[in-house]
Amino acid sequence: MASDDIHIICFGNELHGDDGVGPAVHALLATKRLPSGVRLMRADIAGLAAIGCFDGCRRAVVVDALRGFGAPGSVHDLDALLLAEAADTDEAPGGFHGAGVGALLRLLPLALAHLPEIHLIGIEIESTQPFTPGLSHPVAGSIARAARRVMEHLS
Repeated sequence: MASDDIHIICFGNELHGDDGVGPAVHALLATKRLPSGVRLMRADIAGLAAIGCFDGCRRAVVVDALRGFGAPGSVHDLDALLLAEAADTDEAPGGFHGAGVGALLRLLPLALAHLPEIHLIGIEIESTQPFTPGLSHPVAGSIARAARRVMEHLS
């Protein structure tokens, strides 16, 4: 398997309101010219199938919905190790939506021969509504800012 230097992994489900932040950032980044060695990926959920997204890279930039870190639409860089340590519950307060990414990060050292350096970019969400596509106004306004933050991690 070819090794890409950096994987951008955008999590979320665009059919569930603000949970679609990852796919929205992915869609915007897909219109950009990314540096050589960068692979843009999308994962609807942070389940076991997403482990492969972290394989074969030296660095991973993760984008996902966030709760408990600020006003809706705010963009945050978080420490992957701290999030993984806090992922003891299914809905960790002050963590990534559903704590799925945190729980996934806890599994990575067991599943991968080489653990990449991981950067987390979270967008504070307002709400998730099952089968209600579309982002809230403050969250939609943060997509370009989150994409710029991802691009900063590519150098």
